[in-house]
Amino acid sequence: MEILWFIPGMGDARFLNTQESRRNTSFGYLATVARAVDSLGFTGALLPTGAGCEDSWTLASGLMAVTERMKFLIAVRPGSMSPTLAARMAASFDRLSGGRLLLNIITGGDPVELAGDGTHLTHDERYEVTDEFLSIYRQLFTGEEVNFKGKHNDIRGGKLLLPPFTRPYPTLFFGGSSPAGHRVAAKHVDVYLTLGEPPAAVAAKIADVRGQAEAQGRKLRVGVRLHMVVRDTEGQAWDAANEIIKYVDDAAITAHQAKLAQFDSVGQSRQATLNKGNRETLEISPNLWAGIGLVNKGVGTALVGDPQTVADRLREYMALGVDTFILSGYPHLEEAYRVAESVFPLLPEWNNDPDRVDEVFRKSTLPTTWQ
Repeated sequence: MEILWFIPGMGDARFLNTQESRRNTSFGYLATVARAVDSLGFTGALLPTGAGCEDSWTLASGLMAVTERMKFLIAVRPGSMSPTLAARMAASFDRLSGGRLLLNIITGGDPVELAGDGTHLTHDERYEVTDEFLSIYRQLFTGEEVNFKGKHNDIRGGKLLLPPFTRPYPTLFFGGSSPAGHRVAAKHVDVYLTLGEPPAAVAAKIADVRGQAEAQGRKLRVGVRLHMVVRDTEGQAWDAANEIIKYVDDAAITAHQAKLAQFDSVGQSRQATLNKGNRETLEISPNLWAGIGLVNKGVGTALVGDPQTVADRLREYMALGVDTFILSGYPHLEEAYRVAESVFPLLPEWNNDPDRVDEVFRKSTLPTTWQ
């Protein structure tokens, strides 16, 4: 079992749809979040990519120097970077960090943002690019010379001269809910990611992707991306969830839903249908709340409850075959402590080394902002 957190490279906040309590992306603040991740025992953290985020490679390189053990799940868009350049960057970061790189392959779902980066391809064409990218990328890490002529890539004599620390290469994460996305995942990646959905929907995805992978002689791990709202009691947790969206009004919901309508991402579309733009029916499965998705793109769901209930809900996903969770919460600094201190001890699958857990919590220091 692996549990990762999130580095808010787009800024952080206690509430959505307001500048109240807004925290900027200063290196000092993001380094504080990273140090919390490092000391609390998370496997590592996801760093997002996009026009509204600090560049994930640059940020991770800086955070590498102020942390000791956490891994960095860095997002890469194949359409925006050549596979040979990506391989060199990945090998360098992994080697210089002593094996602390994970790679999240993003095919992209916002055509407007992608056009701003010069990508003018249909949904399935972008997955063709990703397929070619990963075919080239993985071969480079064998040490062989790569010659590849495809629809979107023409590589002649490609080589990776300096190997990574991790062999054969840093773990590849990938999320895609469409048939094209499932095909790419089954063919290439190590960890298939899904946004938080009701367990039955996640089970159907897992069955399809793993079935396709097994047909090709491959095995996949599975991860789920979720927000967390954990408090001492169930009632306090639901109150905290509603606090996060207390500045979200009908106009903001309508504007966000109109923006999402421009996306051609199947995964994002599935998230949008969970809340239906209606704040009155947001508990879509026991303790699974779709309130974040009213005004935020990406993952729109959170587990809400007391520590034992949340641990039990995580274990329900594990029973489906999930072994990796990428979690987050508003704001990310304080919520990292809440999750680690209240939920980790209730997960024997994570808490399998008492000495390690004792060390983690001896090293953790409550931030002054927690007061």
